[in-house]
Order: sequence, then C-alpha cells, then structure tokens
Amino acid sequence: MIVCMSRKICAHLYNEIIKLKPEWHNPDDDKGTIKVVMTGSAADEQPLQPHIRSKAKRKELAKRFKNPGDEMKLVIVRDMWLTGFDAPCLHTIYIDKPMRGHGLMQAIARVNRVFKDKPGGLVVDYLGIAEQLKAALAVYSEGDRGQTGISQEQAVEIMQTKYQTVCQMFAGFDYSKFFNGTPTQRLSIIPLSLDHILSQQEAGKQEYIKAVTELSKAFALAVPHAAALKIRDEVGFFQAIRAAIVKHTTVSGKTPEDLDTAVGKIVSKAVATEEVVDIFTVAGLKKPDISILSDEFLADVRGLPQRHLALELLRKLINDEIKIRARRNIIQSRTFAQMLEATIQRYQNRAIETAQVMSELIQIAQEIRVAASRGDNLGLSEDELAFYDALDVNDASVNALGDEILKAIARELVETVRRNVTIDWTQKESVKANLRRLIKRLLRKYGYPPEKQETAMFTVIEQAEGLSRDWAA
Repeated sequence: MIVCMSRKICAHLYNEIIKLKPEWHNPDDDKGTIKVVMTGSAADEQPLQPHIRSKAKRKELAKRFKNPGDEMKLVIVRDMWLTGFDAPCLHTIYIDKPMRGHGLMQAIARVNRVFKDKPGGLVVDYLGIAEQLKAALAVYSEGDRGQTGISQEQAVEIMQTKYQTVCQMFAGFDYSKFFNGTPTQRLSIIPLSLDHILSQQEAGKQEYIKAVTELSKAFALAVPHAAALKIRDEVGFFQAIRAAIVKHTTVSGKTPEDLDTAVGKIVSKAVATEEVVDIFTVAGLKKPDISILSDEFLADVRGLPQRHLALELLRKLINDEIKIRARRNIIQSRTFAQMLEATIQRYQNRAIETAQVMSELIQIAQEIRVAASRGDNLGLSEDELAFYDALDVNDASVNALGDEILKAIARELVETVRRNVTIDWTQKESVKANLRRLIKRLLRKYGYPPEKQETAMFTVIEQAEGLSRDWAA
C-alpha cells in the first residue's frame, strides 16, 4: 500500500508506475495488479476520473486485495483503507503523507497482522515519522507499548545469526554444487544433504527445522537489504531441505508452518522448493504404496547409500500406513505403532545401529503387508476382522471360546453396529448407550468372559466410531 498526500499525486504516481510496468494496468476492476482507491465525483479533474468508483465497486476491490491469491498486489491511497480496513496478507506500507496520533497508529496497524508465513510488516518512511510515532505511543502505558518494531539493521543482524546457526549444521558438508554444478550434480546433492542432517538423529532434525524456520522469518524481514540478497539462494536451499524433511519424514509434535510461499517467491527460481521435495525421485526410488510394498522396493531401500535418509523414508511410510489403519482396525494399528516406536526408541538410545534398525523396519513393513490378507485367511471381511481383533483374541480366557465362536461374534457385531449408527450417532449419548447395551448382550449371549466384557465393549465402540465414518461416506 502506498499512501500519498493528495488524490492528484495518487493518480500521477499510478501513471508513472504503469509506464514502467504496463502489464500491471487493466481498466477492468476485476483484473490488473495495481489500483488507486479514492472517492470523488463527476466534477473532479479528468486524470482522477478513471480511479473514482462507487462504494460497491470499492468493496469488490477490497475483496480482491484481501485475497493473497489474487493478482491485485498494490494499491495507492490517500485516506481510504487506512482505518477500519483489515487485510492480514498486507505486508508493506509506503508512507509519503504527514500523519500523527491515532491516524498514524491506525495506518501502521494495516501491516502488523501475522499471516501464514508473514512474520511482520514493513513500513517504508519517506518523511521521517519516527518522532510522530513516539508521540502517538506516549498515550499508551509502558506495559501496553512494548516494542512496536525493529529496524532493518536489527533484522539483518538476527538473520545473520540464524544463518550461521544453520551453516554450522552443515559443517564439513559441501553443498556448493547445488548452485554451480550440473543438473545431475544438483539433484544428487539433495539426498546427500538430507542424509547429513538426518545423521544427527531426531534432536538434530528438530533443531534444523527450528533453525531454518527462524532464519526464514528473519530473512523475510531483512529483504531487500544487500546482506539478505547475498544469501537468498542459500536460504532457498536450506528451506528446500527443511520442506523435504517435514514432508517425507516423521516429525514428532506439531510441524512448523511451512514458509514456502513467501521464501519461494523471494529466492531464485533455481532453488524453488517445489523442484526438490520429491525425495523418492531424487533417491532413485519409485514412490510406493505401502499396502503393496514389494520385496523389490524394500531391497532398493535397504541398498540406498544414504542410510539415514533410507531409514527416515521407510519410517515415514510405515507411520503413514499405521495412521490409515487406525480407522479401519484400531487394535492392529496400535500393535504396529508400538513395534515402530520400540524400534525407533532403541535406535535413538543407540541400543541398535542403523543397519539393524533398517532390518527391523523392513520386517515391520512386511508384517503390515501380510496383515492386509489376514482377514481372507480367517474368512472375515475387513470390518469383521477389525471387530474380531477388538475382542482381545490373544487373551487365553477369550481364546478358549474357540475361533469359530469369536468369528461369529465379530460378524454379529458388524451387523449390530451397522444397524444402530447414524451420521451423528457419536454426538447422541442415548444412541451410544443403547449400542453399549446391545454389545454387552451379544457378548453374554456367546459366553464372552465377564471380566473382559467392559473393556471389549469400549474397544468395539471405539472401533465403530472409526468405521462408521467410512460407512457414512
């Protein structure tokens, strides 16, 4: 947003800008990159007339400007949209108009909203409004005031500190070929870089994600300072590796929100994140469907020279499949989750080496593949198998009933649950209470051990909640 002293200046500035960027101009209000937003009448001078719009048309322009995906990226104003106008994606305001007090505070507030990858707003001051800003802030208490902003020099200093932190994580690793090598060399650097970061174990991975996120935020505040432009390609490379780690490995806790949108537009196209995040491709693997993981694919993973990357890829695939199975078969997914967690925990505690953990992960993947056909071997559908497992069939007292009885209970459970669930049944306690009663009656009917009935009933209900979403769909 550019703030000018008069409507006439707004119109003249628009004309000068489109001389430099004619492709930004479009007479239609629903097209074009730049617009002047002002009020006026038929009595105004001719240069102003193309920019005078009705209230309804200004409202439509506001909708465009608030949409970060719209091509409209720049507005020139005198008074409009400086108060009571909220566009969180607005990141920069150029001020060439004397302002003070509440009006100045309101104008600056246009860019102070945090939005997705936007860490803060940039105020470009052409008049020296710092003293007016201090005066405006004086009406607030010390506790309310806080720090209203930082200078670009401070942002650059923070950026350089974060940059050094990330560089230290690549100590001893040469990634320069990503910028000056052949296409083949550039591509080969990606899996090697990932393997280098992942070799630092889980703590290193999390530290890298955090460090690059902080660097990206500081970088976004520091541009277009020369120091920021000097490292922009490296920032793009670091961000690409971070995005690949987040997308293709298992990250515990909350994943930091991607900064790809802002950084991807700032860094050179040569290092755009979209080009490097498909780690299966750069590692020389066909992207698999874990439900049909072949021995050939598992052998390819085992043979990858980047051992830490191979481990993380397989861990991610297994973890994703476990999440998918959680709805279809809670007990089965919990079993595999416990197996995966135990293996990774021993690896992180240095109890087993990379080669051994790889063998154990491949074994888990093979067991998941075999489990997919377990229902066919038992003569049960996928839904029936889920309830069969919910009956705690590995318990000695339950197993004493015999496999045929347990399968009969599973089949009848499916029918009972299907008849008694609706789209919103989980929100209605009366429906759930009735279903619990029916399940208990069915378990008693088949002589299910009394001391196990309560636990089995709750597990069946939990399983029903997962399956009913698929039934409703």
